Amino acid sequence: MTTPRRMIVGLSGATGIIYGIRILEVLQSLGIETHLVMTKTAEITLAYESDMKVADVKALASHSHRIDDMAAAPSSGSFRTMGMIVAPCSVRCLSEIATGVGANLLTRSADVCLKERRRLVLMVRETPLHLGHIRHMAAVTEMGGIIAPPVPAFYTRPQSIDDIVNHAVGRVLDLFDLDSEMIARWGEPDGSGPVPGGR
Repeated sequence: MTTPRRMIVGLSGATGIIYGIRILEVLQSLGIETHLVMTKTAEITLAYESDMKVADVKALASHSHRIDDMAAAPSSGSFRTMGMIVAPCSVRCLSEIATGVGANLLTRSADVCLKERRRLVLMVRETPLHLGHIRHMAAVTEMGGIIAPPVPAFYTRPQSIDDIVNHAVGRVLDLFDLDSEMIARWGEPDGSGPVPGGR
C-alpha cells in the first residue's frame, strides 16, 4: 500500500510555538494533508508568543481535532499517515509519550505512531534537563521515536529569527524525506563548508 501524504502535527504548551506554525505552513505549501492537535496550553502560549489567533493556526491545517476527541482519526492505527511531529514538545508531553499514558489526543496519536512503527519526531523544548527528562528521551528513542530539539546552526550565519526557525524546521522535515528548500546544506554550493571538488 502507498502511504498517504498525510502528517499529524501536535502543538504543546512549551515555548517555541513558531516551530509548529512554520511546519504547518511548509507542509501546506508541499501539498501534505495535515491533522492538527493543539493542547489548551499551546493556545495560551500562542497568545504570548504570536499575534496569530487559534483560528488562524487551525486554518493552516487540512483538519483540526479537539485535544479531548479520543475518537478522532489520528487515535487509530488504521488511519495511515507519514507519521507525526510534535513542535514544540513540552516535557509533560514527552513524559506521557515515554510512558504510554496517552491521556489526550496528542499523546495518544504519538503512541499510535510508535506502535505502528511510523516516524515520530519530538522537538523537545526544555533546558537544563534533569535525569528524568533524559531517561524519558532515551525511552522514546528506544521505542523508535526521534528526539530533535530545535538547536540553532550558526554555520549558516543566520540573519534573523526566521532563518533560525526555518533551518530547524527544514532539518525536521528532512527526517520525512521532505525537502522544504529552506536550508543551506553543508558541503553543497548553496551552503557553507567544503564542497567536494571545489565550488
